Amino acid sequence: MVSTTVHLLRHGEVHNPDGILYGRLPGYRLSDRGQAMAKIVADHLTSTGRDVVRVVASPLQRAQETAAPVAQGFGLELATDDRIIEADNRLEGQRVADGGGALSSPRNWPLLWNPFRPSWGEPYTQQVTRMRAAVEDARRAAEGHEIVLVSHQLPVWLTRRSFEGGTLWHDPRNRQCNLASLTSLHFEDDRFVGLHYTEPAAELYPGASKVAGA
Repeated sequence: MVSTTVHLLRHGEVHNPDGILYGRLPGYRLSDRGQAMAKIVADHLTSTGRDVVRVVASPLQRAQETAAPVAQGFGLELATDDRIIEADNRLEGQRVADGGGALSSPRNWPLLWNPFRPSWGEPYTQQVTRMRAAVEDARRAAEGHEIVLVSHQLPVWLTRRSFEGGTLWHDPRNRQCNLASLTSLHFEDDRFVGLHYTEPAAELYPGASKVAGA
């Protein structure tokens, strides 16, 4: 029996002082704290003797910057996979901080009619389909070892719920997918046998509380 682990790493904190829902917009880099988070995760993985043989990131800048120290720590080249990109969102580019902005604007209300799909962006099922395909390819590529995929909160959370058999519809406030967290999927041969969730950079969370973002 061959054991393989696929780590889904969410990127670190993003520099976003205006509270924009940045989605897939270019130019959103890690903040200084986000850079520190990426370094902590890399140190965590290398210092605990993880058998990582490949590191793959979403094409977005924040994911690439989070993945870079991990790849460097293991002496690996960083690969990119478009399938693990952030969810598409029709509210992208609008201000959403402090519970206002896009969500309170009447012009956006027609986009909010079906939260189960969701009607404002890429369907949950579509996100799971592309993420599960990427995970399966990653499992095959790293069979018998470990691989890190650097992605984004919603795609990672939906992938976890899919593997655990949960409904894809959920309360966003209850996502267990904090900044720079690891959702580690464990396989025996091609069979999913469980997962483990860790927050290596928790010491950098403001007030030791969960941080909002994508």
